[in-house]
Amino acid sequence: MANKLHVKKGDNVVVLAGKDKGKTGKILTAIPSDNAVIVKGVNIITKHQKPKSQQDKGGLLKKEGKIDASNVQIICPVCGKATRVAHEVIDGKKHRVCKKCHASLDSVKKPVKKTTKKVEKEVAKEAEPKTVKKTATKSTTKKTSATAEKKTVAKKATTQKKVVKNNGGDR
Repeated sequence: MANKLHVKKGDNVVVLAGKDKGKTGKILTAIPSDNAVIVKGVNIITKHQKPKSQQDKGGLLKKEGKIDASNVQIICPVCGKATRVAHEVIDGKKHRVCKKCHASLDSVKKPVKKTTKKVEKEVAKEAEPKTVKKTATKSTTKKTSATAEKKTVAKKATTQKKVVKNNGGDR
């Protein structure tokens, strides 16, 4: 039978005991079977990694280790204090709430509408400004076309000289 934890993935918590006492972080993973959690930036361990192929690099990897769930306490997003978790039934569903301010600890996620790429492109086109100023572009195009003509003429002249030299040297 799996144990239930008082914290979930994504909760902000404070560490109550151990070498990282007082540090806060976000829960990356909750492991109910071990009654443990992994908190970002807390309980950093060093793992020795061997390269598995010639492309992989070995070395020392630093990563977060497990912490017992009883050593962390959730931080209420409303009052900002470390608090214990109470449970209330709201609209027939059980919710986690803060013991101090009775605010909900379960973040309510809004449903995200899935849009197709065509709809996104149409919205992007409508958002673009339709008036475009063309005052500065005319003068720059004339200058660039004149310089391009000079370069092509110079290239033709050099290639003609090379052909003449080659023909003269064969005799």
